Order: sequence, then structure tokens, then C-alpha cells
Amino acid sequence: MAFNKPKFSHELNAEFFTTLKKRVNHYFQQNKMTPTGDNRMVFKTIFMFSLYFTPYFFILFGNIETNWAMMGLWMLMGLGMAGIGLTIMHDANHGAFSKSKKVNDWMSYSMNLIGSNAFVWKIQHNVLHHSFTNIEGADEDIAMPFVLRFSPHQKLRWFHRFQHLYAWFLYGLMTLLRLFVSDFVRLKHYKNLNLVGSPKNYRKEIIISISWKLFYLTYMIALPILLNPGFAGIIILSFFVMQFICGFILALIFQTAHVMPSCEYPLPNDEGKIENSWAVHELITTTNFSPKSRWFSWAIGGLNYQVEHHLFSNISHVHYPELSKIVRQTAEEFNLPYNSEKSFISAIWNHAKMLRALGTGKMDLVMARTN
Repeated sequence: MAFNKPKFSHELNAEFFTTLKKRVNHYFQQNKMTPTGDNRMVFKTIFMFSLYFTPYFFILFGNIETNWAMMGLWMLMGLGMAGIGLTIMHDANHGAFSKSKKVNDWMSYSMNLIGSNAFVWKIQHNVLHHSFTNIEGADEDIAMPFVLRFSPHQKLRWFHRFQHLYAWFLYGLMTLLRLFVSDFVRLKHYKNLNLVGSPKNYRKEIIISISWKLFYLTYMIALPILLNPGFAGIIILSFFVMQFICGFILALIFQTAHVMPSCEYPLPNDEGKIENSWAVHELITTTNFSPKSRWFSWAIGGLNYQVEHHLFSNISHVHYPELSKIVRQTAEEFNLPYNSEKSFISAIWNHAKMLRALGTGKMDLVMARTN
């Protein structure tokens, strides 16, 4: 079974992206900058790895005396784990961390280092989500387990009316599911869609995934228990707390970008074509948030500028604040939407409202906005 790629129009609004790319290229030329990461990325990488591994080494060798101290260190690691995923891994897997392909490849394995699989992520996120955002049957990021409904085109079940209440708990399970279940399920699914390559490549990726996950569980659980046998119970509990913190942060950042009242859910027509250009499609299916908070943008890898990221995923997030001015101005000139929430709190609030609207199904026809 091959993957049926939706096709985009090459005629509608084509001039918008042509103009935008010229302006973005001029920005880098004028300022004599490269689109990939710079010294700011080096500092951030050191900071995020330190936030993750410094508490870890205290857990191993710090002679921890109380359960609360042990739990606190693991909670710090949860923040570091999220920071690695949002900043280092994310840029590297898009080829935006460095000018060097080797450096990008090595840094992309930071995802394997924290328990997931970079190869699966690239297919799910880079190939499917970025190419076909919010398109039912093509965008893997809205293809959630049946307990969540992220699209008006998905089957409505009676319990979805409560998803705005229980979704937050499920968000915290995201990285745990990737660790133990979803990476393998997705790898098999992508094999069936002919997105993995040859059967030999599929077997290789299975072995790589299992090996990395065993290594992760060894250094994250087995080694701390071996060196702190009296804390075995609290270490296991703290590991799950760390995973929950990281999963919750990651889910909030990514879901408030696309499952929003301002975002659309176009479907292909009978010929398999989306009646818009790809760039405009990204504008109408994506929302920014908290654009004025520099520290927040720094901490989450510039992913509050999701519009810029979707249009220029090969550019490092350290450049997004400046690029956002160019993108907004160009969108306004072409009379195109530029969705943005003033704060992260307002984005979360509207995401919750969207979950409720999708859970009741009362606004499906309005939210679908199919052409």
C-alpha cells in the first residue's frame, strides 16, 4: 500500500511564497548570516544538555539523602529532556542546527538519547506533518489514538465531549508512548506505506530502535538503581514523573500550533488536490503564540513562531523572531491570514476551547472550511 500524497496548486497565490523567499534570502545576505544555527545555538546546546545531565550525575554520585531531593532532580531532568527535544533535536532533524550534515546527523540522535527514534520522527514530522499540515489521513500529528479527536473529519465518539478535560493527562503520556509503543507502531505503519525503504532498511531501523531504547533504559533506570539501591522505588516513580513533565510540555507546544480555532482543516478534492498553494496552506493551518516573549521563545526553540518554522523549517529557530516581521508583512500585503495568539496562556485557553468544539461536533462544518 503506497502513500497517496495530496497535491497542492502551483497557480493559486504562487507569487506570495516567491516574494517571501526573495525577502528572506535578502535578509540573510544583507546581514551576512547563514540560515543555520550560530553561537547562540552552541550556548543553548550546552545549557540544555547540562540541564538534563547535571541532575543525572547528582542522582548517580551525589549521595542523595531524601526522596524529595531525588524527585526534584528527576523533575529538573524532565525540563532538560523537553529542552533537548524542542531545541537541539528539532533543529538537527530539520538540517538547521549546523551547516555540516554530519553535525546535524549526530545531533539528531539526541532524540534517541532521550528514548525516542529520530528516523521515525523525520517521517512523522518532517515528511508528513510539515508537508500536509492538518490534512486528515496525511498529517500524522493529528492522527491521535481514538480517545482524542483533533480534526472535524475524524469519527466523533460520545466520550470526546469530555476530551477538553482529560486530554491534558494524556499529553503527559506522549513520550512514554513513544518509548514503549508508538515508535514501533509507526515504523510498521510507514513500512506499509512504502516510506521506510527496503525490507532490509526496515529491519535495520527496528534493530537500531531497540538498541537505543535498551541503552536508554539502562542508563536512565538500571544504573541509578544499581548505584542507589535504597531508592529503587522512588527512582522508578521519578522516571515516570520526568517523562510526564516532558511529554506535557512537548504536547502543549505542538498542539497549540495547529489544533486551534484559527486553524483550518482542508481536504483534497475528488482529484486528490488541495485548492491552495502549499505555503498558503501552511498559513491557514498554523498559529503562532507569545511572539513578544524573547525568553520563552529561547526556552522552547522558537516554536512559538510556528508559521515561520513551517514555511522555513530548514532555517534555525534562532532567526525566527526577525523573520516573523518579514513573513507577517508579506502575508498582509497579499491579504493572507497570519494567525497569532498574544500569549501562551491565551493559546492554551483557545486550544481547550477547540478541543471542546471538536468533542461536541457542533462546529465541524465551520471548522472544516473545505474548499
